[in-house]
Amino acid sequence: MAAEKTFTVTSESGIHARPATTLVNKAGQFSSEIELVHKEKAVNLKSIMGVMSLGIQQGSEITIKADGNDEEDALSALSNLLKEEGLAE
Repeated sequence: MAAEKTFTVTSESGIHARPATTLVNKAGQFSSEIELVHKEKAVNLKSIMGVMSLGIQQGSEITIKADGNDEEDALSALSNLLKEEGLAE
């Protein structure tokens, strides 16, 4: 069973290049399949081009889905990162 969590983007500039890179790097530390879902479109959170293609703005709702051996750890780490970086809550 996959783990998932939904967030609201709070950063004024949305999730642009720098925070997207930070998220992709963090996701890459886990073996689970990790997806970022925005407006019915899901992309691999380990792909910078995929994340950038979503054009996530402030106020957007995003969902992170993780499926694999370390899905809970991955979701927890990404959740903490979004909060620490002031990107989403």
